[in-house]
Amino acid sequence: MKIKELPELERPYEKLELYGEKALSDAELLAIIIKTGTKEETAVQLAQKLLSLNNTTYENLNYLNTLTIQELMTQKGIGKVKAIQLKAIGEIAKRMFKTSNYKKIKINEPKDLAKILMSDLKLKKEEIVKVAVLSSKDEILKIVDVAKGTTNLVRIPIKDVLYEPIRMKAPKFILIHNHPSGDCTPSEDDILFTTLLEKSAKCLDIKMVDHIIIGNMQYTSIFTEFAKEEQKKNAK
Repeated sequence: MKIKELPELERPYEKLELYGEKALSDAELLAIIIKTGTKEETAVQLAQKLLSLNNTTYENLNYLNTLTIQELMTQKGIGKVKAIQLKAIGEIAKRMFKTSNYKKIKINEPKDLAKILMSDLKLKKEEIVKVAVLSSKDEILKIVDVAKGTTNLVRIPIKDVLYEPIRMKAPKFILIHNHPSGDCTPSEDDILFTTLLEKSAKCLDIKMVDHIIIGNMQYTSIFTEFAKEEQKKNAK
């Protein structure tokens, strides 16, 4: 059944035109992209079925972004063209919220950097490690990838993390990496590596400002966690 065959008040196109895009459900917005359904299901029903397949920690629309073209095509009614269209829309959405020019942005607290990198890292299926090189005024000079597809942060050579801050003669840096599981709780390895890296950087007169872990729409500042633990010790 095509969308135009639905009752007028149930047609996503007309509904958006009359009431605006905010009035549409996630399924109705997807139905506009999908356009047609199958003999058994309308485009809206097909979209609802796609969203209901989410068994992850990601919210519905974010979940769709984690699927490959091939995975989308396993759903009846989603061919190659529709799958490509869905992937394109997902990428457009990510780019709309991505900071295009982060240079000279001042990082006053962990959430400033987390906000910049959240859209890029929150849905990655592999672990990516980045370094944000900072000026003496805490402004971003550069953000570089250090490692990709890692399973154990400890195995990353410390020299690889410090290479760019040393090359740029920068006084500060922040380490960032994501947890593909969506859970941004630091592991023992994360804490161990942070401690070793901070000591190594200090020997080179470079300040490690923080280590931020990105999850699914959330983040953790390991240095903030260190500070909380220190406060607990002092309170005893």
